[in-house]
Amino acid sequence: MKLDHYPPQEPLSPLGLAYEQRILALGEGIEGIEQAYGADLYQSLTVFSPATPSGDVLVFFHGGGWTSGYKEWMYFMAPALLAQGVTLVSAGYRLAPGHVFPAAFDDAAAALAWVWRNIASHGGDARRIFVGGHSAGGHYAALLAVSSGWRAQHGLPADVLRGCLPVSGVYRFGAGSGLSARPRFLGTNDEARVDVEASPLLRLEAAASPPFMISYGSRDFAHLITQAQQMEAALRAAGVPVQVQILEGCDHFEASVACGELPSGWPALAAAWMRQRAASPIPSTGEPQ
Repeated sequence: MKLDHYPPQEPLSPLGLAYEQRILALGEGIEGIEQAYGADLYQSLTVFSPATPSGDVLVFFHGGGWTSGYKEWMYFMAPALLAQGVTLVSAGYRLAPGHVFPAAFDDAAAALAWVWRNIASHGGDARRIFVGGHSAGGHYAALLAVSSGWRAQHGLPADVLRGCLPVSGVYRFGAGSGLSARPRFLGTNDEARVDVEASPLLRLEAAASPPFMISYGSRDFAHLITQAQQMEAALRAAGVPVQVQILEGCDHFEASVACGELPSGWPALAAAWMRQRAASPIPSTGEPQ
């Protein structure tokens, strides 16, 4: 799978490079329908439609430390989810250091708006949209789920999301986050305020938040395991339904690879969870225009 049509990115660590090579090999030959939701090359997404759609739609954002990654990284997830009837949308976003917060978050919101307005023509149900992501993508997914302002800005109903499925996500920045360095995507202006605005754990609006299925590897980065546990506790305290899936034996990168496992594993668990959530009364407001 060639990615040379993209501008150069930040170099990956040896572990990151091995991860990229593995998932690109797993995704080789998997094709979907690519769509642009903005003018930048990274503002694009790919839709994978199952032969027999359940109606459930999972919009998934790649990881890469906010400075690297491509929507093509997540193509390997498609076969296992399509087999469960789930319509998968792999979405890209602009990267740091060229674009700092909230640029990529705004992209993620715009991608969801495109999905809400167009997914019916790809076999999905706009009333059954779920959002997820790995690592940095899990951060953006969680921030979309717990905050509400972006929905009205894009003309979306308040209940546009049926659930959130972050994998090895990041939920907090600043003091107490456990991060060894402040991520560059946060920029350098008004750092304390931006740290809070970018932290799902500190932005939690109970009334806005859909149910969560939080996943992480049993050998994941220690600070991300701690953050996931803190996020779970905060959601429960706010009365937001949450399920936790620990991916046994997986490190941070293997947790992502597990999202494409056939015939069982995370995709089957996620699809069952989405079906369960979709079985509850589906909102009747806010039909796509």
